[in-house]
Amino acid sequence: MNILHIKYAVEVANTRSISKAAENLYTSQPNLSRAIKALESELKIKIFKRSSKGLEITIDGEEFLLYAKNALSQIKKIESIYETRNEKKLRLSVSVPRASYFSYAFSEFSMALNNETHAEIIYKETNSMRTIINVVKEEYDLGIVRYQSTFEKYFSTLFEEKKLNYEVLNEFTYVMAVSKNNPLAKKEKIVAEDLSGCIEITHGDPYVPSLPLIDVKRAELSEFAKKRIMVFERGVQFTLLEQVPNTFMWVSPIPNDLKDKFNLVELKCDFNTKTYKDVLIYRKKYHLTKLDTEFISKVTEAKSKYFPAK
Repeated sequence: MNILHIKYAVEVANTRSISKAAENLYTSQPNLSRAIKALESELKIKIFKRSSKGLEITIDGEEFLLYAKNALSQIKKIESIYETRNEKKLRLSVSVPRASYFSYAFSEFSMALNNETHAEIIYKETNSMRTIINVVKEEYDLGIVRYQSTFEKYFSTLFEEKKLNYEVLNEFTYVMAVSKNNPLAKKEKIVAEDLSGCIEITHGDPYVPSLPLIDVKRAELSEFAKKRIMVFERGVQFTLLEQVPNTFMWVSPIPNDLKDKFNLVELKCDFNTKTYKDVLIYRKKYHLTKLDTEFISKVTEAKSKYFPAK
């Protein structure tokens, strides 16, 4: 069935005039009449009939036009979708660790989007395993993976196996986040044994490739804390730190306004010597876009702003 003929029939029905419809459609009356006859012949129905009142729509024509208008509406939606896609649409899809400086970098990046006519942005906070899967499966173009430096070989081997480019964006030591009401906040110096009466808040999904989960947890969790709450959502972690005074969490540095919002302080602990890396990953055949490089630039700026210079 010719879509153009369907459009012709709908226009004739709207105007109730072959001559007016031909004018609106920028075609000749004979051409329009032939198209309508061809459509009626194909459908084996009469859509229009002439009477003393002019051009009228038959009962079969009413039914056909109901479906025709709906079909043309759907076609218009499809055309609109793909016309938009053919515009210079900018896209960023990134999977990152649950860390404050990334969310602040993302906010700075988002504020610079005002001049972009068409952009699609996808930002997901998750663990290292899910980030790697997201990028390998091409669900996300960029990923940032966080891991302990001691696990470097496990991750670099996996990146090579999965044909991923990787680049270290940051290397740092965790600080301890606690509520201002936590007794630890008032101590001049904290030793590991001080954690024995506290509750550790931690991410619920640690991951290192090729290592059993029990070994990963042993490496990630505080040795002296006897109680733990594993949480997946970062906002809940901050709420627990604020409202449960004897909780603590190992974190990358938190922006001051966020610490003030949740009544938190950061404590540097000499006994905590574990270093971590935040590593950018993307597929080897993937070429970084304008938005990708702008986001990475904002992450670098955030690193300089929130992490103390070494």
